[in-house]
Amino acid sequence: MTQEKLKELLQDMSLEEKIGQMIQLPANVLTGDGLVTGPTGTTQLTEEQVGMAGSVLGIKGAEKLYELQKRQMEKQPHHIPLLFMLDVINGYETIFPIPLALGCTFSPEMAEESCSAAAAEAAASGLHVTFSPMLDLVRDARWGRVMESPGEDPYLNSEIGKAMVRGYQGDLRQKDKVAACLKHFAGYGYPEGGRDYDNVELSEHTFMEDYLPAYEAAVKEGCRLAMTSFNTIDRIPSSGNKRLLRGILREKMGFEGVVISDYSAVEEMVFHGVAADAREAAKLGIEAGVDIDMVSNAYAGHLAELVRSGEVPEKLVDEAVWRILQLKNDLGLFEEPFRVTDSSLAKELLLCEDFRRKARETAAASFVLLKNEGILPLRKCPDSGEEREQALSCGETHSGEKKEAEDGSVAWIGPYVDNREIYGAWSFPERPEETVTVKQGVEGKGLPRMSFAQGCYLMDKGCATKFGRVPNPSGGQEEEWMEEALKLAASNSRVVLCLGEHKDLSGEAGSRTSLGLPDGQMELLRRVRQVNPNIVTVLFCGRPLAVKEIAELSKALLVVWMPGTEGGNAVADVLFGDRVPQGKLSMTFPRSLGQVPVYYNHLSTGRPNLPNEIHIFKNGYLDEVTAPLYPFGYGLSYTEFAYSEVRLDRQEMKAGERITASVTVTNTGDADGVETVQLYLRDPAASVARPVRTLKGFKKVSLAPKESREVSFVIEEPMLRFYDSGMRYTSEPGSFEVLIGGSSDTENRAEFSLLPA
Repeated sequence: MTQEKLKELLQDMSLEEKIGQMIQLPANVLTGDGLVTGPTGTTQLTEEQVGMAGSVLGIKGAEKLYELQKRQMEKQPHHIPLLFMLDVINGYETIFPIPLALGCTFSPEMAEESCSAAAAEAAASGLHVTFSPMLDLVRDARWGRVMESPGEDPYLNSEIGKAMVRGYQGDLRQKDKVAACLKHFAGYGYPEGGRDYDNVELSEHTFMEDYLPAYEAAVKEGCRLAMTSFNTIDRIPSSGNKRLLRGILREKMGFEGVVISDYSAVEEMVFHGVAADAREAAKLGIEAGVDIDMVSNAYAGHLAELVRSGEVPEKLVDEAVWRILQLKNDLGLFEEPFRVTDSSLAKELLLCEDFRRKARETAAASFVLLKNEGILPLRKCPDSGEEREQALSCGETHSGEKKEAEDGSVAWIGPYVDNREIYGAWSFPERPEETVTVKQGVEGKGLPRMSFAQGCYLMDKGCATKFGRVPNPSGGQEEEWMEEALKLAASNSRVVLCLGEHKDLSGEAGSRTSLGLPDGQMELLRRVRQVNPNIVTVLFCGRPLAVKEIAELSKALLVVWMPGTEGGNAVADVLFGDRVPQGKLSMTFPRSLGQVPVYYNHLSTGRPNLPNEIHIFKNGYLDEVTAPLYPFGYGLSYTEFAYSEVRLDRQEMKAGERITASVTVTNTGDADGVETVQLYLRDPAASVARPVRTLKGFKKVSLAPKESREVSFVIEEPMLRFYDSGMRYTSEPGSFEVLIGGSSDTENRAEFSLLPA
């Protein structure tokens, strides 16, 4: 539709029609079914309002959406098509690793590919919009929604976020693309106490410099929607925060797309205590710039009255509706409201071989090897012959007697050995049976001497009762499982323990006051350790956990997050060395819960402490060092890498000039390896306190054994900018440090100076 025709449509619409475009319904209001992703029973609409609604969330399937679109367009006075939206977070039917794991790949290319695959599947199933990417900066692992973010670093989140937008959107009129919605604007990732939906307290400097850049990067990449957050900023809820939405998002960042509230967030301003009732909440929302009210009665029940009384200018409604109509037009819905009419295309795409291959590769690249005492990769021991005779190692029986055990025999034990729910809390596959378990992945290797046991329940009794999704531990069966597991552990040379948190213990409303594993799993680990010390722990999780004891009891520790559809194959690939581990932590792992929030790019203090020592009257704790267990950017491989000293092609520069920083990276081991080389900058003396270091670049290099390669980064003046004491975004002349290494704790550095202009 031409812009002129679109304007004519807007002018011809009644006020009620226009407000209808600003209302999003949950699918169950229209169909009686659909996914529920928030409080139920909050929408009270007349039949006429339902008929004029502009968008729907929480329903999937090409035939369902075709019928719903057809029915609703017949009711709508101008036959305006609906927008169908869904949380396609890390895949539609082919599930990729959760976004936090995607951040660990340090690969924007993989992020783009995964989102392109998700968009193709979603679009083939009739969807138009995904509520992704979530680009909230995350520093507190107690908050369950860290799983949806790429991680704790502004630069990494920006690069991954831009790639996700490119993957989802492309040319919106292509039938394999969907519109992306950045969320949650803004600051949602740092709620007090790690409690979801709670207040956020951030200084202006921290908010502007750390929390906003990733959102802005998505805006600059052309993201078409933005979702408001549940929290307050400066004690004003985001959905009613005019400075945030109209000032920062639209004026400063240049966002021209549709702003949609999160689930019932407009009406929830009443509970925040900034609106007396839903009527006042509606007024605050439209004045702040919320275009679509998701699943509440605020706009539906009160916006027309507010306009007719003169309390809200109709111009604000027109501006919002114009943006919504423009999005529908850019999606080509006015010419082709039924982008798909049946599931024939979906049948070709969903879980196709190409998407599964990409999911397997991405999952393997996201795994982070935290510890390895030479036990990995597992040996593929032959059935017979001289090599088999030589491959013997000493194990220990359940009774404590020594016995000879074949090197290569592995006991696979734990509640995640044969578990399909490894796709994350925000994944909704219709065919979960297509998810490859670890057991299936291992069996697919065709190797002998592999045995499997459950060992214990995934959840302890309290959590199992709360979620009602797994059997409650009764005691008897778990004791049988434990005995079976211990016998297998004692009779095999290696044990792979597949442990972790249940997928429902992270995600929205998944805040926790403990970052440990359930008691039953820890008991299993401790008792297996007593009969066989050769333990590889594979950890499934949606957040960084406190793994100090787990690491101490294991000879190897591999974090695989929630890896998705091909997770079991990817785990087998990495453990047996068919793929090399290459993931780097995108979020810090603490030594204990008491360190949280903990992150690498913290500010310097007036009494700095040595990170691995305890000193009284210096920054830190009396009972623990300040250094985390595993820092941001950390991750091992099956080989080792050596870095040369940092080389600079010049020691001084002015604005408009550049410095090239280089290192030579060498694979010093005997196996192939992939290393993520990371560039950090530090400003030792500025007008405001600056972080101890900030990530400004990264490059992945593949190196054969003994191979060396030069890796270079270009440093330019904009990379040195920050918000100064007057909140001016600028750089200041002076000395700077360049640090290049394999993690955020590298001390490989050189110095240069920025000269006055």
